[in-house]
Amino acid sequence: MDAPPEAGEDVRPFLKVAAYLRDLELSAPEIYAADETNGFLILEDFGRDLYDVVCARKPHLETELYDAAVDVLIHIASSTPLDGAADYGPLMTDLALSCYRWYAEPVLSHDMSSEREAARTVLTPLIAALGHGRVTILRDYHAQNLLWLPDRAGPSRVGLLDFQDAMLGHPAYDVISLTTDARRDVPVEVQKRCLARFSDGLNLNPVDFNREAAICSVQRNLRILMIFARMSLHFSRPHYVDLIPRVWGHLQRDLDHPDLSSLAHLIRTHLPEPTKETLQCLKEKCGTIPTLQ
Repeated sequence: MDAPPEAGEDVRPFLKVAAYLRDLELSAPEIYAADETNGFLILEDFGRDLYDVVCARKPHLETELYDAAVDVLIHIASSTPLDGAADYGPLMTDLALSCYRWYAEPVLSHDMSSEREAARTVLTPLIAALGHGRVTILRDYHAQNLLWLPDRAGPSRVGLLDFQDAMLGHPAYDVISLTTDARRDVPVEVQKRCLARFSDGLNLNPVDFNREAAICSVQRNLRILMIFARMSLHFSRPHYVDLIPRVWGHLQRDLDHPDLSSLAHLIRTHLPEPTKETLQCLKEKCGTIPTLQ
């Protein structure tokens, strides 16, 4: 790993979370050598069998791979949380609602502050009322950050990458990240199996868990919607726009939960659907917003 400090990188969070995961006997890469000052790490090589590659090549293994990935999350959620980790709290709701600025405003060409605040009044108490405590969440837990290591046993068959941004959050967060993947379509039956396996593994009430998972997923997918639009408008990476329809589809399924009807009405009324015209608008304005403020 080459993460130069002069580029704003810091390898220390990666080292800390990697040590935490290895202490849990999970497959975070071994650190063979570390130069924290200059941002150099020599890591264990897990090979090239990323989940999305294996599932494309051997679709009959998909259920086994996703079961193992869920078992990792059950193990983490059942363990002592990462010491000193920040809380996935109100800031993330702010980022989620920034989709009004980064996604809706460039398309609709008018200020969306009042619509954003209307959504905040509904979403904030939903997030605040989430139960089930706080566990370590890896946050980018999806098929392009997981590797299949079939020669290992149990949850250690899952090689873990890109976990340096770990925080404390709701138990549902990472299983939602796994099943509502922004970059690949996870079969509906696999999604349902993962959620059931996770809630059963932690002895959670499935009705309560599925409701709270839908709330977490709404917050997460609104944030991703913002990020992908911003990647085009500010960072000049228009290919992220092509991922927006899948994220929108996940969001709509989340909003179908009967307890989210008020929020669903606001979002479906105020946020534009990712039509061909909407996506083209975001691409045409690629790189035209120079600041993140």
